[in-house]
Amino acid sequence: METIFILTILVVIFALAFDFINGFHDTANAIATSVSTRALKPRVAVLMAAIMNFVGALTFTGVAKTITKDIVDPFALQNGSLIILAALLSAIIWNLLTWYFGIPSSSSHTLIGSIAGAAVSSAGFAILNWEGFIKIIQALIISPFLALAVGFLMMSLFKVIFKHGSLYGTNKRFRIFQIGTAALQSFTHGTNDAQKAMGIITMALIAAQWQTNDDIQLWVRIAAATAMGLGTSIGGYKIIKTVGGKIMKIRPINGAAADLSSAMIIFGATTIHLPVSTTHVISSAIMGVGAAQRVKGVKWGVAKKIVLTWIITLPISAVMAGVIFQLLNLFF
Repeated sequence: METIFILTILVVIFALAFDFINGFHDTANAIATSVSTRALKPRVAVLMAAIMNFVGALTFTGVAKTITKDIVDPFALQNGSLIILAALLSAIIWNLLTWYFGIPSSSSHTLIGSIAGAAVSSAGFAILNWEGFIKIIQALIISPFLALAVGFLMMSLFKVIFKHGSLYGTNKRFRIFQIGTAALQSFTHGTNDAQKAMGIITMALIAAQWQTNDDIQLWVRIAAATAMGLGTSIGGYKIIKTVGGKIMKIRPINGAAADLSSAMIIFGATTIHLPVSTTHVISSAIMGVGAAQRVKGVKWGVAKKIVLTWIITLPISAVMAGVIFQLLNLFF
């Protein structure tokens, strides 16, 4: 009982640490376009994103419940606390590595891959809730393509509507509009990403038999929202540079189209209780917007590097979590 208590406390601490890291790792994506177009100063953008992330995190719980029960069944999980701790350590390590190198990888991919990898390392592939797991993977795969298409269509629509406007006047109006779209995007980021840590903590409480249902307790929601808000306030300027400038040259009209497109996709996923990668969605929306402007204007070499990171994140995280679980199993 004492070991389970210690492991559960560690899970809560590391889940909040993951949420904090997710804040400064992924928030950069939500405000990158508004900073790169100078619609907002970096410090103002980060502060706004922190507040909107916090509000968004407190508003919904559907994604948290999906994380709690759709990858593995927490009520049937043996060594549950140890599995969850291994998954968190793996996800945190990968997030820190990619943040250090300025690579916009997916916190969602690394967390989901890590949970699956640690669980499989403990009990084999039969432990996975295949129906729920495949549904989550499908959402992660489909959402970037949707964002690419919506970004392309949104920018094409803007081009038609504002084709007779002056460049200066259009940019000035869209800089103001971008303040709203950046706030909306930060809000939707909180509604989806912060819930992943809530789901993890709830899994740990169930595994420790301290909770008998998948409801997300109020203290869990407040703690996760606070951790993400604080992480957001730190900011991720390396990733802002990659997302905001290396994919394509962004003007206010482009940034507004990308922000609006990605916010629609992320919030749509939240409403149907599916976790998506905000990193994937935002980067794909920018690519779609760039392709609508000029296909050659998108720096596809950088895009390929980002896509490669998306592809390798889930399997690397799964293997790393499996190894960490076996190492932790030697001590607990």
